Formats: sequence, structure tokens, C-alpha cells
Amino acid sequence: MTQPPSQQPPQGGFGAPQEPPPGSPQPPQGPPQTPPPAQPGYGYPQAPGQPPGQAPGYGYPQQPGQQPGPYAQQPGPYAQQPGPYAQQPGPYAQQPGPYGQQQPGYGYPQQQYPGAPAPSGPGGGPSKRKPAIIIGAAAAALLVIGGGIFIATSGGDDDKKPVAKESGDAKPSSSPSINEGTGNGDGDGRGGDDDLNAGRKAGEAKVLWLQKNDIDLPRNGSDVYGPWVVGDTIVRGMYRSISGYSVADGKQKWTLELPADLCAAPAQPAANGKIVIGVKNGTTDKATCADLQMIDLATGKAGWKKSIKKNGTWDFLSDISLAISGDTVTVGRTGNSNAYRVSDGKELFGKPSGNCQPFAFAGGTKLIAASSCRTDDVDNPQQQIQQLDPNTGKAMWTYRPKRGWQIDKVYSVSPLVVSLKKDKEWGVLALKENGTFRSGIASDKGDKFAPDCGGAFAIFGKSLDGCTGVAADANTLYMATAPDSSGSARTNKVVAFDLNTGKSKWKAAAPAERTVKPLRMEGGDVLLYVETAYEKGGGIATLAPTGGTPRMVLQHPASTSMIERGFYSTKVLYAGGRSFIASGRVSARNDKEELETKTMMAFGN
Repeated sequence: MTQPPSQQPPQGGFGAPQEPPPGSPQPPQGPPQTPPPAQPGYGYPQAPGQPPGQAPGYGYPQQPGQQPGPYAQQPGPYAQQPGPYAQQPGPYAQQPGPYGQQQPGYGYPQQQYPGAPAPSGPGGGPSKRKPAIIIGAAAAALLVIGGGIFIATSGGDDDKKPVAKESGDAKPSSSPSINEGTGNGDGDGRGGDDDLNAGRKAGEAKVLWLQKNDIDLPRNGSDVYGPWVVGDTIVRGMYRSISGYSVADGKQKWTLELPADLCAAPAQPAANGKIVIGVKNGTTDKATCADLQMIDLATGKAGWKKSIKKNGTWDFLSDISLAISGDTVTVGRTGNSNAYRVSDGKELFGKPSGNCQPFAFAGGTKLIAASSCRTDDVDNPQQQIQQLDPNTGKAMWTYRPKRGWQIDKVYSVSPLVVSLKKDKEWGVLALKENGTFRSGIASDKGDKFAPDCGGAFAIFGKSLDGCTGVAADANTLYMATAPDSSGSARTNKVVAFDLNTGKSKWKAAAPAERTVKPLRMEGGDVLLYVETAYEKGGGIATLAPTGGTPRMVLQHPASTSMIERGFYSTKVLYAGGRSFIASGRVSARNDKEELETKTMMAFGN
């Protein structure tokens, strides 16, 4: 279901600067184009065609030396942008203008994530569930025209109505029996080799196992959290349980029943396999995502549980997002934040003083905070990026983009690469280790990009990390272009950008009639997922940091390409020489169809 125009995320782009007449404001862009329904398999729709037009340039960046200290306002509207590009609306310095996204101060509800779906109304119709294609995770396709980028998004709602009952504690339960397959390769556990691998050709990987859904879900289905691989276990959470499965045969090793809906999870667990998830504090319509539960993903054992400290009357009017860095889990939401120790649940720090408040975090090797600052103009917000000490919450440095630009996603924490949006414009910013400006990524005219940041578009809240379609090493950002559908088959390429200059270094084409998407770095190379094509299985490939031709390391069989392509809002993992394909959301039109829904698949040699 396409969102109404008022709910579409902002559009815009980055590219070579364009020179507006001195003193003239940047004109607003036209409404976004309505995208086609999301295509299964790749996780986002192919970019629709759009009418020609000029999009705003990315703008010249401010110089690092011109950035004042933490929380300081930058002087003058154009003081830091000398020369003909003074009025350019790039995201690297303060720049007033009428086209910023409306954003109230941090002390009351606000829509931090432009384009987040509004709370849904009651569902209807005789069916218990809506089709997954309607309610699936939102996905984006970016189209560059004239040096700028337009974004088109499709998404939907979730109008499930939980059954009222008292909230309790998470409880482990015995593992259910695994269906070994029925002769057609569709069992919950390992489908027989004679089934799924009957058509396997020389050089193709084996199908290790295929799972189907075994959870009775609410009418609109459920998002899938994870999967995460910890040792020999792959773990995912959905609805009111979280379960671990053997990576070798897919058999369930443990399951932990939750007292209410699983409502938040970090992109990655701690290094020791511990994770902290968000669970609703009840099962009624009034329940909020306000309880935390620590779990050992290797064993399925529940650890500490506590309610998130409420900071004032307006707290928890937005969804929360979680991120883990070291032994710290952060809880971000509109106007408030908390941090707890993963190991024992001790609160480490809470809402900071001052008029700038974190609303979301990115974790990993560093803890990065995105904050909103109270201003006297809600139409022209001020946000900032900080690196925090994960033990104390103290800011190690602060960087403020231009006024009006909002922090959208963190593509990488080390090196730090950040996606920014302002109304209909989009920019990508690289910062140095000390938080000073490094570069603004400038695309070549005509390139299209499609970073895949999943479907966790929380209402009035947002997650900063967890994007695929992008990867970065110390000096290079790698981004996949949107699929080109001009020919008979879809294809795309990977573009490498120099993080010191922002300019493109090289472009590497995907295999013929295929599309690829960067997942992360692997041994100095870019790890890619190669999408399925007609009568061609997907697979895992690597791309050298110097470009060239992708090298396939695990070719999925062509005989199961239809199954692989059928996963909705696909999530892809590669670990220990195995690849895992999982649905990002599970939903169906009725109970029978729900139990036939394939949810996860594994390949290996």
C-alpha cells in the first residue's frame, strides 16, 4: 500500500554543486513519484521512472576549521560559505530557508523520522490478516536526475489487535519437533537432499535447510527481528518469542516465550552474544515498548529484565530504538534517552542536561548519537552528531550539520558515514575520527542509489543503523546503484567513493543480468549478495577494494531460485561459509497460508 504523499520521506540528492543566483533560496521539489509494489527478494522496489527536472545540488561543505565547539551556534546565515556557493543548501553549515522539515522541540511529541507512517486505524474485512505485500517493510529507491536524488517509498500499516492479558516474564519452553520435509522440500527443518537439492548442478551450493512459519501471528503478521548468528546458532525474534536454530540443519535449539510483543532490537548483539530487546509492558492497546529483556543468544537463557525509566509526562509517545556498543545498550526515543549495562542492567546514564537531546543511536565499535536541539523555529530544525563515551554518556566531540538538515541513518560508525535529509534533499557526510568534516559524497550525474535500511520505520521514532547496500573501509564508501531496468534484465553496479575527497573512484558492474548489494566488509573485500534472476539462484560474492569483477564464493542453486526469490523484505547473512536468507516480515491472508509461509533458508558447501 503506497503511503499518501504527506507521509512520504523527504527527497533530494547529492551531486556536483549547482550555482543559484546569490541570495536566492533553493526552490522546493515536486511531489515524489508513486513507486510500484515492493518486489520480493531484493528488499526494495526497482526505481520507477520519473519526469526530468533539476534537483538541488549537494552544496559545498563547510571547512572543518570553521566548525565551532560543541553546541555552539554557527555565526551568520552565510558567513561560512564564501564565494558563489554561499547560498547552496548543502548539509555542512547553518543555512536558513523555508523548506526544512517541520520538527518541534524535544520536550513534546515530534516526528523525528520524516515519512514515518502515522498510527493506523482499525483493520477490516473478513480475513484475519492482510497480504504481506501490503503491510511489508517500507523500502526506498533513489533516482538521480540532474545531480540530485529523488526518493520514492512504499510502505504500510500494522493494525493488529492483541488479546488482552497480564504481562509477565520471559519463559523458556521446550523445542517443538521439526518437520523433516514431506518429499517436496518444504519442511520446517532440513528438507531432504533428494528434494531441494535434486536439481543442483556442479559448482552450486547445497540447500542446507528450509523453514516455514510455525507461529500463530496477529492479523497483520509480524516483523522479524534479527537474524543474528552466534557461534553455531542463528537466532531470530518474532511476535512474542525469540528462538535459536542450528546453523547446520535448522533444527530449533531453544525458544524463549515473551510475555508480550517483541517491539525493538539492536542491529547487532554484544560481542559475547548477549542482547537486550524491547518488550511491550502489556498486551492491551495501551501497552508501550517500555520493558527491556536481556537474553544470551547462545543458550536462550533470559537474564535481567527491567522497565525503562520514564522521563516526564511526554515520554514513550514515540517508539524506541536500541543500539549496543561494548557493554552498553542505549534506548533512544523522541526527547529522551537512557543507557544500561548489558551484563547486569545497571543504568549508566540518562537524559543529558541542555537543550539538545539524543533521539537515536548507532552502535558497534563506537557509540554515535543523533540529537535534536530546541530552536525558536520548528520549520528549520537544528540537529547534531556526537560520539559518546559508552560508559558515561559524555560527548567526545560534537558536529552540527547545516540548520534544517536532519540526521537520517549512519551507514558506518568507523569510519563515520552519515546520511542526511532536508525536505526533498539527500546528502551523505563523512567525518574524521575527531568529529571534524572529512568530505561530502558527490555522485556522478545520472547515477541512482538504493541503500536498503529495512522496514523498521517506527512511528515518531527511528533506528540509525542496520543498513545494507552500503559498506565502508578506512578510506572508501561502497554503494550499490538502483537496478537499471532499461534492458530486458535488471542489473546494477557498485560505486566506490573516496572518503577524503567525496569523489567517485571506480564503478564495478554486477554479473550480467544480475544485481548486487553490499552487505559489509570481509577480509578487506566488499561482501556482496548477488540477487536471484530468472532461472538463476542468488549467491555471495566478494569485490576487491580496487574494483574489477565480483568473485562468486557461494553460488545458490538455480533450481531453488523461486523459493529464494519468494522471501519478503529479504534479510541476508553470511557467516562461517554459510549464507542465510530470511524474511523481514511474515504475514498471510489466512491461517493456512500463514503456516505455509517460508521464513528462512540456508546454503552451504
